[in-house]
Amino acid sequence: MNNRTLRLPRRETVIGVERLLFFGDAVFAIAITLLALDITVPEGLADSEVGAALRDAVPKMGSYLLSFAVIGALWLAQHALFHLVATLDRWLLYLYLALLAVVAALPFPTRLLNEYGDTAAATVFYAATITLGIALLAAMAARLLVRPSLAVASVEPGRIKDALRRSLLLLGVFATSIPVAFASPTAGKYWWLLAAAARPLLRGPKTPEQQAPEVTGTTA
Repeated sequence: MNNRTLRLPRRETVIGVERLLFFGDAVFAIAITLLALDITVPEGLADSEVGAALRDAVPKMGSYLLSFAVIGALWLAQHALFHLVATLDRWLLYLYLALLAVVAALPFPTRLLNEYGDTAAATVFYAATITLGIALLAAMAARLLVRPSLAVASVEPGRIKDALRRSLLLLGVFATSIPVAFASPTAGKYWWLLAAAARPLLRGPKTPEQQAPEVTGTTA
């Protein structure tokens, strides 16, 4: 799609939406791979020590699954949002690059959560990182509302507003977990479960294809 591009005259560069998404997919994939590299057990263990080492690795597996889910949700959300984008401008580009920077750095707060998950500092830092990522995603949706010319012509404003609403709801969950984590790191982690509880509120309206009744028979 040639019209889905951002032209930067000073450097005579053309950046297409699809090319930017390919770059983003690579960043997301690398971030997830780096998460898995933190799940290790000591080398040279005796047979009797392997079980204990695996039990010690369970918290790391939990943090890995949490961050995997977060990265996966951000990846799906940014793809859904870019389906609404026809043309990039500098603000959308910068916001997206900032989002990728947060995603690429996510293995670090995940490692902190692995090693110091019982401390307020590590829990708050993790929650703040996720909050920043969601805030950047929300800012991209808000940019489409401010500049409707950037959106696909056939997209109704309600779809963009719905994407913004979902981002703000998740943003509220992780942002409010920060003061909770200062009081109790464990409570702060459980607070994140509200994101899963809010899933029914995150579902957007059905598309016309989903609303169309299924035809199961044939006419004479």
